[in-house]
Amino acid sequence: MTLGLHRRWMAAVGVFALGTALLFSLFAMFFVYAVEDRFLDRQLAQEAERQRTHWRLHGRYAPVPDAHWLIATGPGELPPEVAATLAAEPGRSEVAGAAGRHYHLRPLQGEAGPPWLVAELSDQLIVRPIRGELFGWLAALGLATLALALALGGWLARRVTAPLEQLARRVAQAEPSQRPEPVARGLPDDEVGAVARAFDALLARTHALVAREQAFTRDASHELRTPLAVLRLQIERLQADPGTPPATRQALAGMHAATALMEQTVQTLLLLAREVPARGPGRPAAPVPPVPLLPLAEQWVVAHAAWLDQQRLGLALELSRQDALPLPEPVLQLALASLLGNAFAHGTPGGVVRVALRQGALRVSNPSPAPPADATEPGRKGDESRGLGLGLAILQRLLAAHGARLELAHADGVTGVSVHVAA
Repeated sequence: MTLGLHRRWMAAVGVFALGTALLFSLFAMFFVYAVEDRFLDRQLAQEAERQRTHWRLHGRYAPVPDAHWLIATGPGELPPEVAATLAAEPGRSEVAGAAGRHYHLRPLQGEAGPPWLVAELSDQLIVRPIRGELFGWLAALGLATLALALALGGWLARRVTAPLEQLARRVAQAEPSQRPEPVARGLPDDEVGAVARAFDALLARTHALVAREQAFTRDASHELRTPLAVLRLQIERLQADPGTPPATRQALAGMHAATALMEQTVQTLLLLAREVPARGPGRPAAPVPPVPLLPLAEQWVVAHAAWLDQQRLGLALELSRQDALPLPEPVLQLALASLLGNAFAHGTPGGVVRVALRQGALRVSNPSPAPPADATEPGRKGDESRGLGLGLAILQRLLAAHGARLELAHADGVTGVSVHVAA
């Protein structure tokens, strides 16, 4: 960005300097031509007045000063090139002839027409013979002006963009999760300094907000883990009791699955509280070894076997032992558990929930009504859902912190949710 600003500054200075040099050159050439023509016209006017005075006194014209002057009483006495020009343009007062000849003419009696006072003044021309030299000098002056302007513009551009480059480097190094270092330190008290001070204030507020959010998420999840663990143990004890009636066992299976889902949500909140802020440009992520998917899916099936027996949906694990994704194991485990829980909770009875790896993405699909298009946004849920619409939004945020994303699709009565990991 700063380099682009530097180039634009230099281009603007160069265009301005070049335009100024061209305008000056045009004015200079116009000025010298105008001065020369004024001098020649004045000389011709003086001779024409002398000839008119002599005509009034003596009834004839006076001898012309030299061979370069003549008085033509008709077109036949004019030089051929002058006569041809006057035939096409009767009011012409200046004619450029061949071989460098240059004619000026003025009517002696009336506005136009004979007799004419004609002067061939090529030997008195000053500007035209040195026109090429003048253009050379003006071009050299224009190039020198352009070079000087670019040098001055480059110096000014460096002085202007240096604070911006320093500000950009400091902003790129700022981390909302760490105590912010003031980026305005050492910057001049100008517009750049004002922007840096405003960014310092914003970064401080962002750091405080992130700290409060992480503290709340961490404390709330820690407080919830103990009662959830007690609740799960009591449910498992009742399930293991031979005297528990079958109807109660069926209810306990649903309660056990709901408790496990709550524990997964608490674990997700803990991971979010420890999440690393999104990486900036030029900060590559540490490589994560691929984690096999099939063992995680099998663990979830074993943990929820009693609850799955109560569901009216089948499960097809279309995974091989080699299928894996480069995500941290806790994140991948939570993602798989959340997607499978949603699939069984919202699936159409009689269908099959399928888990597969397709084109490098984990895909969990199930027959169901079409979900909302923005189901990954907080608070968005289907009409039949009894939840708060936060599960996919929380999972999306957790995956984004690790360079992955969710993709939701629905076609032919089947809803598919995929986890894509950035290359």
